Amino acid sequence: MAIRNIVEKGDTVLDKVCRPVTAFNERLWELLDDMHDTLRAADGAGLAAPQVGVLRSCALVMMDDGSYLEIINPKIVSKEGFQSGTEGCLSVPGVFGIVERPMNVTVTAQDRYGKEFTVDAEGFTARAFCHEIDHLSGHLFTELVKKYVDLDNDEE
Repeated sequence: MAIRNIVEKGDTVLDKVCRPVTAFNERLWELLDDMHDTLRAADGAGLAAPQVGVLRSCALVMMDDGSYLEIINPKIVSKEGFQSGTEGCLSVPGVFGIVERPMNVTVTAQDRYGKEFTVDAEGFTARAFCHEIDHLSGHLFTELVKKYVDLDNDEE
């Protein structure tokens, strides 16, 4: 396991659509383990494979209990409600903005062994799922910002 470099805005890998994961093997597991180490070291709420330079459809999302859920080939199958809140991104350091997201999402995905599962999320966790799944389609939260925020001065 290793800490990988986090790719920053401007690197074209962040603009590309990820390929689906088809091989659930040791290479994938190593990537996921490295992503766990990288995310813990960065103290983030989520991390998608393109953020470490890998164009595969997998990500980690922080759950309500503080654990990280691995999601492979995720899809949002339903959205409900509305929330507006501050987001940031490990690939866009120091930048924060107000983004509108659904309050509740249902996501289908596969685990590291290829087994399918469904997860329901609300609030911050729903926001994190949307944010990370956007990365897998080549989108950054900055495309959705309604207003930028200066967290150092507590001003909006």
